[in-house]
Amino acid sequence: MARDTEGLQPGVPAVFERAVRSLTSAQFRAEVRLEQTPAPKRLAPHTHALSADVFVDEADEDATATGRLVLLYDPAGQEAWHGEFRLVTYLRASLEPEMGADPLLLAVGWTWITDSLAGRSAPYTAASGTVTRVASEGFGGMAGELASAEIEIRASWTPLEPDLTAHALAWGDALTTAAGLVPLPAGVVAMPPTRRRRSR
Repeated sequence: MARDTEGLQPGVPAVFERAVRSLTSAQFRAEVRLEQTPAPKRLAPHTHALSADVFVDEADEDATATGRLVLLYDPAGQEAWHGEFRLVTYLRASLEPEMGADPLLLAVGWTWITDSLAGRSAPYTAASGTVTRVASEGFGGMAGELASAEIEIRASWTPLEPDLTAHALAWGDALTTAAGLVPLPAGVVAMPPTRRRRSR
C-alpha cells in the first residue's frame, strides 16, 4: 500500500510533499486495495498517483471496481483549475445489465463523485468530468456469452485546502459506491472479511 512519500523526487516543494502525505495517509475500507502507481509527468510540474481495486467479496478473483487518482501541483497555478492543485480520477465498475440500461445511470454516476465529496466535507471548486456506459452483448457464434455492462467516470476538481485526506476518502467512497457497497456511516470502520482468499 502507498502510505508515505518515498516515491517523490528530491527537492519537491514542501507544500506538495505535505499534500501527498495527507493523500496517502487516508484509511480506506478493507475491500479497497491501494497502491502507488506512476503518475503522468506532462500535466503539471509535480504529480503523484494512486490506484485502487475494490473486491466486494474476499473470494473474488476480479475487482468489481478499479480507479486511479492523480494529484497535480503547479506552483504558478492554471487558469482552468482555479488553484495550484488539481485532483483527477478515473473510475470503472462492472454493473448488472439491468442497471447498465437505466436511463438515469449517467447522472447518478456523476453524483457518486459529488455526493462523496459532500459527505466527507471536502471543499472543492471547478469540478468537471464525463460519465460513460459500456454495454456488451454477444451475437452469432458468441450469442451464448452473458451480456455485461460497465460504467466509466472521468472527473477532476480543485481542492480548496492542502490537507487532502477528506478528498482521498471521498474518492474511496465513490469507488466503493460504484462497486455496489453500502456506504458506511461517518466514524464507522468496516470489519475485515473473515473468509480467507482462495489460493490461485
